Amino acid sequence: MSGASLHTVDYAILIGYALVVLAVGAWVSRRSPDVDELFLAGRSLGPAVIGLSLFASNISSTTLIGLPGAAWEHGISVANYEWMAALVLLFTAVFVLPVFIGRRLTTVPELLEQRFDARMRKYLSASSLFLSVVLDTAGSLYAGALVLMLFIPGLSLAPTCAGLAVFAGLYTAFGGLRAVAYTDVLQSCVLLVASALLAGLVFARFDFDWTQVEAAIDPEHLSLIRPIDDPALPWLGTLIGLPILGFYYWTMNQYVAQRLLGARDVGSAGYGALIAAALKLLPLFIMVLPGAMAAALFTDLARPDTVFPRLVAEFAPPGLAGLLIAGLMAAIMSSVDSTLNSASTLVIVDFVQPRRADASREQLARWGRLCTGALMVIAAIWAPMIDNFPGLFAYLQQTFAYVTPPLVAVFAVAFLSARVGTKAALRGVVSGHLISALLFVGAQLGWHEVHFTIVAGGLFALTVAAIFAWQALAKLPAASPEQRAAVARASYTPAPSPVRVGAIVLTAATLGLVLAFW
Repeated sequence: MSGASLHTVDYAILIGYALVVLAVGAWVSRRSPDVDELFLAGRSLGPAVIGLSLFASNISSTTLIGLPGAAWEHGISVANYEWMAALVLLFTAVFVLPVFIGRRLTTVPELLEQRFDARMRKYLSASSLFLSVVLDTAGSLYAGALVLMLFIPGLSLAPTCAGLAVFAGLYTAFGGLRAVAYTDVLQSCVLLVASALLAGLVFARFDFDWTQVEAAIDPEHLSLIRPIDDPALPWLGTLIGLPILGFYYWTMNQYVAQRLLGARDVGSAGYGALIAAALKLLPLFIMVLPGAMAAALFTDLARPDTVFPRLVAEFAPPGLAGLLIAGLMAAIMSSVDSTLNSASTLVIVDFVQPRRADASREQLARWGRLCTGALMVIAAIWAPMIDNFPGLFAYLQQTFAYVTPPLVAVFAVAFLSARVGTKAALRGVVSGHLISALLFVGAQLGWHEVHFTIVAGGLFALTVAAIFAWQALAKLPAASPEQRAAVARASYTPAPSPVRVGAIVLTAATLGLVLAFW
């Protein structure tokens, strides 16, 4: 595959798309935002912008490439990450967002300071910062560069990663969350249209006849729920691991939660979460199933990460190929801009602002823009290193599976236990990460072969047990009334009734989807 796969009209579409994104970012950037505008869009985002931005920031280039690749190799069980995300979003809309919006948080780690102390805030913030830059931002740059190199001759990995980082970093640094959210709306539309068109072209190879698909593909490839010994995603991992990974990603992850924190009120945040949850049911049809169908069409691929570009090269006519690559660019930009903005927010709000309480809002905003640039450079330098790992999707998911469960455990305990105090929480989460480090090393040395999603569920349970053990056995101080009040949902405006009803309806739709592809 080479640059000849693209025609003049494709390049015109790509250039036009880039100019539109820059124009939107420049238009939004005219505000010269202060710290609230830079990080939270002035807490003025509405439901549609929140929902579309949540979807676009998640459907990154790693997803656009990783989902079809994993489906080609192992089948559609990879879509379990998507429908589980919908359920987590619905849970968050009803049970967690009222607290987030009621506390007027700027970062999610702030809540752990209010429930425990500043050490817990910095612990979560530092962990989130590491994951955001090393996994999310660098992974998106790497995936985008990988595909652009296949279609545009003469590109090499490191300079392409750097160019993508600069492109996204410019409008993120100057426009802040509003620029990120508004460009994400455009990018989500491009993503949905481009992916749906490609899915239609692939399905057309089977004459739009599902029975032909079933005849051509191994039945196991078309099953969501897989046996306990399945190498890709066993049913136990789906049951106990994916909810933990999903909760971190969709509720605690600053780069996702920042859109919810920027909502104008709890209703806007809740409706936005419902929109995003509904959209998360689509990737099974427009990204995963085309990858599974490709297993019957391509048997000569060297690695699964090349499935998406191969589908584009084989089936997209001139013009549509440009739109599809624009969709990939949209995925790159929507993820990179989100992670850069959120990582900058964590650095400034959780680390700089507490030490520089006398700094003006304009000074903090200026430091935030400089921080965005610095993080952009770090991600661009690390991104080419991912080429040394066996697969992009495995790189992302396995790292998340070992790092995030202890963080989710302490967050859950903060909400569910009025008794646990600060010292027990801190010692418990550190204990959980020590256990996860031992399990990770053991996996690399071949001491165990437990699937990483099952490991995630086990780490969550062990960390919760460690927290309560420290509280009971060491006779540590319990939480104060003020600390317990920080997460008491009864003291905040609940999610509106239509949000709760919508959550029930979408939960039923999600379960119906799972049963249909069981």
